[in-house]
This record gives sequence, structure tokens and C-alpha cells, in this order.
Amino acid sequence: MVIDNIYKLIEYPGALQVVNFAEGKVSIAAVNAYYGGPLIGNALSALREHMPHIETRVAAIFRHDRPIRPQGSTIIEAGDEVFFVAASQHIRAVMSELQRLEKPYKRIMIVGGGNVGAGLAHKLEKDYSVKLIEKNEERAIALAELLQDTIVFHGDASDQELLAQEHVEQIDVFIAITNDDEANIMSAMLAKRMGAKKAMVLIQRRAYVDLVQGSAIDVAISPQQATISALLGHVRKADIVSVSSLRRGVAEAIEAIAHGDEGTSKVVGRIIEDIKLPPGTLIGAIVRGDDVIIANDNMKIEQGDHVIMFLTDKKFVPEVERLFQPSPFFL
Repeated sequence: MVIDNIYKLIEYPGALQVVNFAEGKVSIAAVNAYYGGPLIGNALSALREHMPHIETRVAAIFRHDRPIRPQGSTIIEAGDEVFFVAASQHIRAVMSELQRLEKPYKRIMIVGGGNVGAGLAHKLEKDYSVKLIEKNEERAIALAELLQDTIVFHGDASDQELLAQEHVEQIDVFIAITNDDEANIMSAMLAKRMGAKKAMVLIQRRAYVDLVQGSAIDVAISPQQATISALLGHVRKADIVSVSSLRRGVAEAIEAIAHGDEGTSKVVGRIIEDIKLPPGTLIGAIVRGDDVIIANDNMKIEQGDHVIMFLTDKKFVPEVERLFQPSPFFL
């Protein structure tokens, strides 16, 4: 899970998070809106004019850490964290409306050769130039044999000389994923100061995640986020395909399958506007067979639809579940 999360952030330069649903057909992505993005200072309704051929829906905007309900008249400001839903192949195009698209990454430096570091290097080494720094000498030797195209170093990533020697200033993404939060944070901050373009850090401690995100560190990844989501998918009463934790565990995205008919379901046969969704919950997209339909309020939900929802507050997850639980005696 964690490896996939990081891999997606490398595939989509500039994204804070990208989560796939419905077997990869739909994605929810989060980006920071930057000065210079074509939409800054414009209302959300302008998104449609800019991209008449691409369907997307802004699911949430967080401004100074507070959720704002997106409406057509909402003006996007620089620094807003914008979550949007689109068919996966359109994610890049929508991102380019919100920020200047970053060049694809080429050079990647990974710190930490544990399971996550090794797995990530293995996944990246065919398409990217990858260097990996590992502190433990035996492990470094083993990894050098295991990984074909990754250059493995035995050393300490907070050693300025080693970073200088390995031209950290030419690195596009520096990813610190040892199991030591402090070491990850310090080496990433050092790498950024020495000229690495982006720094991503794996952080176990919840309290640290909010401290560092948006400082010199561009993306803080919390492993709990990924694993909690994986577990949640299995213990549901309604037919919930997946639950993904967003914004460092504050928000959630849910993929649920609508079952039943107008008599037994609170959602099937109803238009979105008439469904009693909990506060801060928005239906972003529906996948019907192979079709990805970006939701609007007049759309009717049918039996078997995969419904992708965004919740700005995860405490309403049980209510969404109850909504999707068909009942034999519907009251």
C-alpha cells in the first residue's frame, strides 16, 4: 500500500495524494493550487470553460486546514488544497489547471533499504534513475545484488559529504523511508537545503505529520493511513469496496456499491440531490459498467453502480455505510 502511494506521487509530479477507485478507472487527486495556475483567482465554474472536453468535479477545498464546500462561485486561492475527481486518464490535465505542471521526475534518491525502500526501488528502477542509501552494510550488499538498475550506497543520509558526492542537487525527488522519523525528517531537510527539488518523508508519528507537511518537506506520508484503509475495507456491513484515508487521516474517500431497488435501498432509483448525505459528504463519480460518470445533482443512482464519495470528516463514515445498506423492510 505505502509503496503504491509513493509510486503514484512520482507518476503525478506535484500531487499531494492520488487514490484510485473502481479498478483504476477513477481517481481522486489532491494538489496545492499555486500562483501562476490558470484557475487561481477564478471561480470553480471556470474549470468547465477551460476544459470543455474533460469531466471533473472538485470534491473539497481545504483552506488554512478548514474544509470549504465547493460551489460554482467558489474562487480558488493560491495555497488551497484542492481535491478533485476525474477519470484516471484525465488527472494530469486537471492538475495543469491548478498549478504549473511539473516536469516528469527522472532522478530519485531513496533513503532506507527496508521492505518499503527496496520494493519502491524495484518498482521505479526500470523507468527512473534510482540511488538508494542504506545504513546497514550487510543489507546494502544484499540490496546491491537484488536490485538490477539501482545504485546502492552504504552510508548515512545525514552525511553532507555523501550527499554532495552523489550530487543531491541534481535529484528530482528525495524520499526518506527508514523507520526512524527524526532521521527521515533531518536527512530530507538537509537534502532540500543542498538543492534536491522535492522531498517526501515517511512518518510514523501522527503528531509529526502535520508539523512538517508544507515546510521544507513537500509531502509527508503516514503508513497508518494506507494500512488503516486496507483494513477498513474488510469489516463493512454495506458493500464497501474501499475506504481511503485522505489529508493525513482527516478526510476519507469511499467506494460503495449500490444494491437493491427503490423499495429496499435509500440510494437506488433516487437522484443525488434527494439522497440524505451526511454533512460534508459529496458524491464525486459513479462507475456504471465500464463508464465513468462524473456526478451531478440530477443524476439517478442505479442498482450495481460503484459510487465514489468524498467525506471532509471521517466521523460520518458509519452514516454513509448505513445509507448503502439495503434493508429487507425499508422504513
